[in-house]
Amino acid sequence: MVLPLDEIEFPQDGSEQDPSLPLAPSNTDPLPPRRDVLLEVCEEHSGKRIDLFMTLKLDGYSRVFLRRLITEEQVSVDGRPVKPAFKVFAGQKVAIDLLPPPPTDGPIAEDIPLDILYEDEGMVIINKPAGMVVHPAKGHWSGTLTAALAHHFQQLSDAGGATRPGIVHRLDRDTSGVIAIAKTNEVHFKLSAQFEARDVTKTYMAIVSGSLDRDRDWIHQPIGHHPYHREKMAIRSGHPSSRDASTFFEVKERFRGYALLEVQPKTGRTHQIRLHLAHIGCPVLCDRLYGGHAQVTRGQLLRRVAQGLPARPGDDTIEMERQALHAYQLEFAHPKTGEPMRFNAPLPPDFESVLKVLREGQ
Repeated sequence: MVLPLDEIEFPQDGSEQDPSLPLAPSNTDPLPPRRDVLLEVCEEHSGKRIDLFMTLKLDGYSRVFLRRLITEEQVSVDGRPVKPAFKVFAGQKVAIDLLPPPPTDGPIAEDIPLDILYEDEGMVIINKPAGMVVHPAKGHWSGTLTAALAHHFQQLSDAGGATRPGIVHRLDRDTSGVIAIAKTNEVHFKLSAQFEARDVTKTYMAIVSGSLDRDRDWIHQPIGHHPYHREKMAIRSGHPSSRDASTFFEVKERFRGYALLEVQPKTGRTHQIRLHLAHIGCPVLCDRLYGGHAQVTRGQLLRRVAQGLPARPGDDTIEMERQALHAYQLEFAHPKTGEPMRFNAPLPPDFESVLKVLREGQ
């Protein structure tokens, strides 16, 4: 239940408020520029994190946005500031100082083809192509996945905010593969809970440069923002801003100077796989941000994998010009039925082409 502070009266007997009182306004309701808001926690949401509780109660606001308000101490519980992970319980009162109106402008629909792997009434699974940004950001206002989704689907969840309809998790622009989209807020929250609890198994395929001295291993290295480069992340042991990160990899195929890996990130940090593999001396092929060249030609691949091979026609053919990372498989429990679900996206043509060249050169 949501009311401005100067209009709410809490009953003295501890009972819940009259259900006829207005709830948080939707994106179409008129809102003042900013307002103070008070939320009372009911039994249904008792024990939830405060950032999740606020997302459930406030239509049109993303969890990231509300988490920022909490971090900036614009939110208090029973008069005391808290952290985003704080759990609220029935009867507690959550006060928000000067809540701004939610964003109302969603993505502009664009008729962009989508490779749909699965669809039901609550979610859709997409095979995202490399080069497609998931949602609008600086320098990428069109051609996004959210613009394509807005064209193809009438209903998408708004739990992530008006500018990110349906988006439960993300893939980097140049990473291809499986991504889950929520049509309803119920499915959105249930999928998000599985990601947060690390109950979702994400499997990637990566072509890397370099030689690995073991067939499989874990990489445990904390990740934080790079101190100088705004676009990069960095291994930052002991830094207060860093967060633990764990990645498991297994070599599926070896070539001279290259390898095909199956990778499973246990955590979901930004650029985690790319940074962890670069850290052990095997950067993802063509990952220009973490040690790879911007592109690789057929001749470059062959000359490295088959040393001494003379130049041949077609050697200048570009085989890969984006990071060779593909979200191959996604496994989770169906948010409605609990049934185990597994979705696979086949390796894209540029991946297959590079592997064909490497196999020919062996």
